Amino acid sequence: MIRPLLRAALLVLLPFAAARALADPAPAPASTSGEPYELVRALQAVQDGIANGDTAAHGSHIALIRQIGEKFLAADASVWSNAQNGQAVVIYLLSGGAPQLVRKLPRDKMNVDGRLFDGAVAYVEGRQDEARELLKDVKPRTIPSGLGGQVALVQGALFARTEASLAIERLDDARLLLPGTLVEEAALRREILLVGQAEDFDKFEFLTLAYIRHYRNSIYAGDFWQRFSTGLTQSSLALDERRFARIVTMLEQIDRGSRLKLYLVIARSAMVRGRMAVTRLAGERALTLSADASAERERAHFFRGASRVLTDEYDGGLAELKALDRSKLPERDLPLLNATVQLALDVRKPFASGSAATADKPPATPARLDLASSTATLARARKELGELELLTRDRRP
Repeated sequence: MIRPLLRAALLVLLPFAAARALADPAPAPASTSGEPYELVRALQAVQDGIANGDTAAHGSHIALIRQIGEKFLAADASVWSNAQNGQAVVIYLLSGGAPQLVRKLPRDKMNVDGRLFDGAVAYVEGRQDEARELLKDVKPRTIPSGLGGQVALVQGALFARTEASLAIERLDDARLLLPGTLVEEAALRREILLVGQAEDFDKFEFLTLAYIRHYRNSIYAGDFWQRFSTGLTQSSLALDERRFARIVTMLEQIDRGSRLKLYLVIARSAMVRGRMAVTRLAGERALTLSADASAERERAHFFRGASRVLTDEYDGGLAELKALDRSKLPERDLPLLNATVQLALDVRKPFASGSAATADKPPATPARLDLASSTATLARARKELGELELLTRDRRP
């Protein structure tokens, strides 16, 4: 249930039917009393409870949306001349309200900006191009914050693929206009992926820590961590060893199993991109989190061994790679393992020995190490880059 103090305040401000909707998992049909904007405030309060992890609110808010829609239909046409009520319809739509119900309202009586109303309807009906055209020039900070935050959140979604910088700007607006609400929570979830794609590590870290501080218990926290991991691993954000400690701090906030998955993904990504220091750091973290004799433990040894053999611990790294139980490695890792071992062996391949008569004579031309086979193995390793995208798609922390 929503917090007791908030519920008490709502009971004072809202009509009895709306208060009952907040208290019951399956609210009874509303009476015909109460202003539409008051009922929408009740809906927003319930949704803010969802952002704070209130499972009862999550279970009842669909019924509350339906109840509010019924009340809208039963309202006298005169109520829509109030601009607050017209704006409430737009908020209702963007909060999950049914467009087919809203279309039954007396549009000619409604005191609301046509761009906002039509843009909201287009958005919830899936007409994205039309919604973008209608809402593109709306400045969220120039309209009431309750409506402005909702519109900014929608703009962030509409422009995420076509104008990422504008989408980030609008999601910032949504967070600033409606702090502590489900709108801010949703804006953080959406913005972190865009910021990750832009490779802005400082803001990526800021948004992550803000989400952890305020919404770690949200019903939608799993979606946030999915976006976090995608932003982290499909960019170069995690590949700079100088900020690896900051990555570790962020990952400490999620469960052990998810951390292990992410460290393995980071290690592999770093390896195929030649970032051996990060490969080793992530591999060692994965070792501490994995169970004995598990497939995850073998993969962690693989990444650590590869980083050792290709840097300053050749013998120890090669021994670690040769000791791997290949049957526990996924198929996608085997070509990369083979390429790594072959490269390591080629690097240590001795020069062809000459005769005793020429042993002390300098070569006529500079000696050259035959790296033909290792070049071929490197080419095979490069093909592994394409598999990284498939790996990250299937991950859900």
